[in-house]
Amino acid sequence: MRRRYLCGALVAVLATAAALSAAASRAAIHSTMKPAGPSVMRVFKGKPARPTKTNNLSYRGGVGGIGVETAPRVYLVLWGSQWTGNDPSGEASILESFYTNVGGSQWLNSVKQYCQGVPTGTVSCNGAGTPAGGTVSFSSTASVWADNGSTAPSSPSQAQLAAEAVNAAAHFGQTTASLNASAQYVIATATGNNSSGFGTSYCAWHSSTSSQYGNIAYTNLPYMTDAGPSCGAGFNGLGATAGITIVSGHEMAESITDQFPNGGWLDRNGEENADKCAWSAATSAQPMGGASFPVQPLWSNASGGCVQ
Repeated sequence: MRRRYLCGALVAVLATAAALSAAASRAAIHSTMKPAGPSVMRVFKGKPARPTKTNNLSYRGGVGGIGVETAPRVYLVLWGSQWTGNDPSGEASILESFYTNVGGSQWLNSVKQYCQGVPTGTVSCNGAGTPAGGTVSFSSTASVWADNGSTAPSSPSQAQLAAEAVNAAAHFGQTTASLNASAQYVIATATGNNSSGFGTSYCAWHSSTSSQYGNIAYTNLPYMTDAGPSCGAGFNGLGATAGITIVSGHEMAESITDQFPNGGWLDRNGEENADKCAWSAATSAQPMGGASFPVQPLWSNASGGCVQ
């Protein structure tokens, strides 16, 4: 199943909302802001999927020379006053724990085979270029922003999510292109406050936007348990909150290997390393930093398949 771009209804919603919010967005973002087409994680259709094994990933040449995150840094934004006293599934704490422990895990190790600074069309780096980083910089005290001073839009558009990502870069002091070359901003919305199409067309998506701080990579991460089984609740018997880390891990790994879509590593169908293994029967709880978290396998060119 190809999912490089949002399907018809969601595209129409995003386009309409983006047009309505354009004037407000320009006040928060540099006037050259152009959100890239979102790279979406499809919803679960009722039975584990078979990996798409028809072709390996190849390098697309990068955007401004950047194709992968060589030293990944994750910043989590709990967007809007709707989060205040309103986290019934404990998603904020689960996300913080996952991002704190995922760096250096065996699960994330496969991203290091992908690189930048190599010719377009490269399939195997073989020591050339600069590899993606398998460690993740995240601190529950320095990398989380509870942006609760005002109410977030009830169903945020892509332009509004992009604007919040740029606001986050300013908040965290990431105000140069070089600082944002390996940063990704996870914009998490509160329960009942998700963007249109969540749980029916997609579970989450990542994208990028240009700004006065350089290109900004960000993820639209809705309140995952709101979608129930469509976005991972109970998947493979892993518990009601399994989708939180299955989906956030999916988007994080793709952002590492395709920092500014679509300049990184994709197959000929436009699928990234997590797309090819989404909702795999091999999804399981993996050890990370003394804890364990449900995550899906990731595609490995070196292995020619999905690996944990």
